[in-house]
Parts: sequence; structure tokens; C-alpha cells
Amino acid sequence: MKKNLTGTAIIIGAGPAGLTAAYKLLKETEIKPIILEATDQIGGISRTAKYNNNRIDIGGHRFFTKIPEVEKIWTDLMPIQGANSIDDIKLGRVKDLVPNGPDPENEDRVMLRRDRVSRIYFLKKFFDYPISVKYQTFANMGLGRSIHAGFGYLKSMIRKRKGDSLEDFYINRFGEPLYKMFFEDYTEKLWGVHPSKIDSSWGAQRVKGLSILKLLTTALMKPFVKNQKVETSLIESYIYPKFGPGQYWEIMAEEIKKLGGEIILNAEVSQIETAEENGKKKIKSVSYKQDSEDKKVFGDYFISSMPIKDLINSMPAETPSNVKEIANGLPYRDFITVGLLVDKLKIKNTTNKKTLGNIVPDCWIYIQEREVKLGRLQIFNNWSPYMLKDPEHTVWIGLEYFCNEGDKMWNTPNDEFIKFAINELDSIGIIDKADVKDSVRIKMKKAYPAYFGTYERFNEVQEYLEKYDNLYCVGRNGQHRYNNMDHSMLTSIEAVRAICGETDKSIIWKVNTEQDYHEAGNNKAN
Repeated sequence: MKKNLTGTAIIIGAGPAGLTAAYKLLKETEIKPIILEATDQIGGISRTAKYNNNRIDIGGHRFFTKIPEVEKIWTDLMPIQGANSIDDIKLGRVKDLVPNGPDPENEDRVMLRRDRVSRIYFLKKFFDYPISVKYQTFANMGLGRSIHAGFGYLKSMIRKRKGDSLEDFYINRFGEPLYKMFFEDYTEKLWGVHPSKIDSSWGAQRVKGLSILKLLTTALMKPFVKNQKVETSLIESYIYPKFGPGQYWEIMAEEIKKLGGEIILNAEVSQIETAEENGKKKIKSVSYKQDSEDKKVFGDYFISSMPIKDLINSMPAETPSNVKEIANGLPYRDFITVGLLVDKLKIKNTTNKKTLGNIVPDCWIYIQEREVKLGRLQIFNNWSPYMLKDPEHTVWIGLEYFCNEGDKMWNTPNDEFIKFAINELDSIGIIDKADVKDSVRIKMKKAYPAYFGTYERFNEVQEYLEKYDNLYCVGRNGQHRYNNMDHSMLTSIEAVRAICGETDKSIIWKVNTEQDYHEAGNNKAN
């Protein structure tokens, strides 16, 4: 039953957080949401790009959660498959199907059940992700590295470092040799700074309870304990929209419109007007530019998923100087994907997992090779065979690079950068560049809020924003927190609860700060 709440909610951003906020408001109240999206795309970093009948998942998005309310929202709009997908049919794979669920061969609005395989490519060999404690790991590392890693881990158990930096955090968890092999270089690729310069909050949020002891316990108990609680990066399956994550968010956007909400694209916020009423600070209106025209919308509630830096710079001139200084010092990492269509991969499938074309079964591969700038490789065939035109005879891959807007990588012309990316992948033995059939390059700004710069003083910005009675900051960039998709959604669910008077709005900032669920494993982007 809907609550008798009326008015208008101005929502900034049409990514997972903004769309979820609008959807929940329409389902549970009489409040009308108006979403302002700066680009012409729905879904933010969770969108699916389309190129020549092939689809790219920007960043890779598993639909997995331990939050029942989030899973219900997913499956209410896109039910889980009730019949096998094309690759399962051809390979004779057995999946846990839902009775009377949609058939992906005949219906598009369907979630697929997919197997999760992610590995690390290091020394031109495959290592489990996260690193497993088994014979193959030690064989790949070699006797000398294995002994060195073992003694390093024992040392870390006895002598702990101070723990202020991400470097300290990882060494305390895994020992210095394993840190240097599997964390140090990748972290610097991802963030562009050394782990010793990054706040340990990143580790606390993204690696939490995972350790060598946790990996050993999971491996030893797996044959004997069913449904044991595991770290997020140890999960073995997930659900996934037939045509990638963007399909889900496009469906939610259409549902929002059907329910009476409004989505305005190409609406870049330029100014936020505030006032004080009955001793409380409030947001009154948001001005934005659309097609070079200045426009303004008034509202009763304001939900922001825009980057904190941009939010603060849109606010009144009297915003305290310390808040502006901190906001402008918050760093972000930008992102480039190069999509390559190839005839085949050079790396061979030596696993016992069957795939179309017998390609490696990985959804994504973390590239630890130090001689290349490439950070991660996605294989879209394995996310969903419907992501590409011909999954039986071609392989559609995404090469992921982390950079800063305006730097050398960002400014390199498309053709030149694509050639550079192809040469990198060829040099480490994953493809033969002669097998490339098609290519595209896609850029994404402010993909990852970072935990250095002025981040250590972020609480001053948060305290200032909390003073605005009708402002609710949600999502990854809206809170400058590296949330996964489900936690971004949960911030919006909590915002709607706060609007309805069910909780205090301070709860929104506490989402994904608990220590029993975050992304585990290496510090890999997602």
C-alpha cells in the first residue's frame, strides 16, 4: 500500500542509484520523481554499449547480492530463466532453472544464470582469483617464490605494520611477497598512485575478511559444508541480463516512465539553489543546461548521485571554503574500454569447463603482467552468448584501461589507442593481432572515486551536506565510495525510507561500511 506522501523529487543521475530511487518512490509513495541525466545514456557505468551488433558491459557487472530487497527488484523486472540459453543447450550444461520462467531463446526480458570464472594472468600463466591455496598455484609460482611467500605470510602474522595505508593493509593480510606479486603493481595501474599513498579504507571496504586463513578454510570446508557463507569474490554463480546490465536499467527506466516518472536526458546540472526555512537548510531548485538552454526545476526532495566534487561546485557561493577545497581535491579514476572482435584467442582452455568454441571460460581476467598498461580483460561470450552476433565462431573481448581524464592515454586518438591496445594483448600471448576483425574504443569519466588526495578529510564534506534537510546523497559518486551496484541501489532504498520517515537519513551514509559484506579478493575494479 502506498504511503500518502506527495510532492516532487529531483533526482540527479540516471545510473543504478538514481533509477532505483525513482522506482521505489513511484512504488511506495505519491511523490513524482524527475531524473536529470547529464548524458544521453541510461545506466551510468552500468550501461551496455552497442557496436556493430555486439554489446560491451562497461566495467563488468555481476548481478549478485546478499540483500533480498535488491534481488527482488532485479527479478521483479527481469525474471530468472526457466529454460536453457543457447550455449547451455549446445554444450549440454545443466542449470538451476526456475519453473515457468522465461525462455531466453524466445524472450528477451530474462536473467540468465551464469557461472563465475575469474582468474589472474601473471607470468603468462593463470592463477585463481582470488589466489587459492592449492598445488597449481605453487607450481605456477615456482618453488622459490612459494617458499618466499610462505615465510612472508608467517612474518605478517607475527609482526603487523601500522595499517594506515593500503600497502600496510595488504601486507598485514597476505605478507609482503604475495603483496608484491599480486597487489602492488595492479593497484598502481588501477589508481595511478602507489598503494602506500592510498588510505586503508579501500582495503577495509573491498577486501574485508579475506585472508590466507579464509582461503584455506573455504577450500577445506567446501566438500563438507553446503551453503556455507563465503566472501563475495568466492561466489561461483550469479544472474545476468540477457543483453547485459544496460538492458536491465533501460527496462527500469521505461517502467519509471509508465508509472508517471520523468527522465530528462542531456540535462547537465549547473546550479543548486538553497534557502533556510524554520532554522533548517533546504535545497529549493536545480538549474541545468539542455541543448544550450538554461532550465530550472523546483522540488521538495533532492536525491543526488552526481560526483561530490560537481555537487559542491554547483552549490551557493557561501559554501565554506574548507568544504570546497576538500571536494575539489577528491580524486577520481577514469576508464577506457577497447572492444575487439577476434577469430580466436591464443590462450587455451585447459580447464574442465565446456564453452562455445572451447575458449577459456573466464568472465574477466586480471592482467598482472608488468610490461603492459592493460588492467583487465573481459570475455563477453562468457557473460552471455547473446552479447555478440556470432558466439560460436568469434570472440568479443573488452580491454580495460584505467587513466585520468586529460592524460596521455585519454587524449590519444582512437585509432592510435586501439592499435596500442591490440599490440599489448598480442605481446603477452593472449591474441594474435592478425586475428582482429573489428574494434571500438569507449571512454567513461569518473568511473572510480579514489581514496587519496583530500579523501582523509571527507567527513567535513559529509557533515556539511547532511545539514541540508531534504538532500539525500546516494550511489558510488554521490557518496564518493566505491560501492558495488547492489549497495548503490541500497543507498537509494534507504533514502526513500528516510523520506517516508521510516529511518533517519544518516543511515544512508552507513550503507557498505559494515564488515560482513564487501567485494573480496584482490583490489580489482568492478
